[in-house]
Amino acid sequence: MGAYRYTFGKFLKDWALIIGMIVGASLYLVYHAIPALHPAGPVLEAVVKKVQPLLLFAMLFLSFVKIEPQQMRPHKWMLWLLLFQCGAFVLLSLLLVFFPQIPFYYGIEAAMLCLICPTATACAVVTGKLGGNMAGVVTYTVLINLAVAVLVPLMVPLIHPMEGLTFSEAFLRILAKVFPLLILPALLAWLVRYLLPRVHAWLLKYTGVSFYIWAVSLTLAILMSTRAIVQNDSGAGVLWEIGIASLLACALQFWLGRRIGKRYQCPISAGQALGQKNTVFGIWMGYTFLSPVVSVAGGFYSIWHNVYNTWQMYQKRKRDEVASQVL
Repeated sequence: MGAYRYTFGKFLKDWALIIGMIVGASLYLVYHAIPALHPAGPVLEAVVKKVQPLLLFAMLFLSFVKIEPQQMRPHKWMLWLLLFQCGAFVLLSLLLVFFPQIPFYYGIEAAMLCLICPTATACAVVTGKLGGNMAGVVTYTVLINLAVAVLVPLMVPLIHPMEGLTFSEAFLRILAKVFPLLILPALLAWLVRYLLPRVHAWLLKYTGVSFYIWAVSLTLAILMSTRAIVQNDSGAGVLWEIGIASLLACALQFWLGRRIGKRYQCPISAGQALGQKNTVFGIWMGYTFLSPVVSVAGGFYSIWHNVYNTWQMYQKRKRDEVASQVL
């Protein structure tokens, strides 16, 4: 029985991400296929929107518990990543401003959204599992969120003028989304570190729980992403265009991030920082500031980057098993 428990526990740990993706997509498809469940939709959506931020807050808090404030400092690779994300977003924005009738308009807008979308709050968890520098990823997450808060209100009104929405209002809207889930967990974790050292030492024993919290959060994210894709009525052609654009953006950013990171001996951290996105935030940015149909790009991207993360973790696990056999 003990061996069975170990095997089952190891299976869950090894395949938590892919299980979360399958369960999330399946839950929504079952709900969608059974009309009797539809009246519960608004209540379930409200529950998910309440629970998901709490899960992200807890996950990020446990990640910050392991990180000392002095570890969070800028590195050169972060500058290159910021230049790429911000530069690509500005160039694609100007392309749409000067050529509004350009072919594959929605694909370009989807790529623009996927490129500027900030690093996922869960990125530190995955980076730690892959053997990267968690503190570096968290530092970049803060920097890119600040950049997004400035660039999006500056550039998007040129493409989609929004009457009555000023730069300061858009800036504050984005900060209101970012601050509770990025800054507050860090402040709380560091207060515990310095004011309650015994509590901090106790929490350090359970930081691994953040991975499983992320698996549950991933299930909810995939559920909402599946919902966004299924409910979209823009036609198969537009969905294909957005899906391919998001896939190409995902592949480019993971590849470029690792390529830049290799120059500074941190391919994992830079690759995850550039490639793993806060897709829930991306979906919100899509329907708040861009074309509503483009918000689906966040749903597609959520699938692509989590599939890649699952593959990376599988490869890491195989390498660790080979290394343990050699020892």
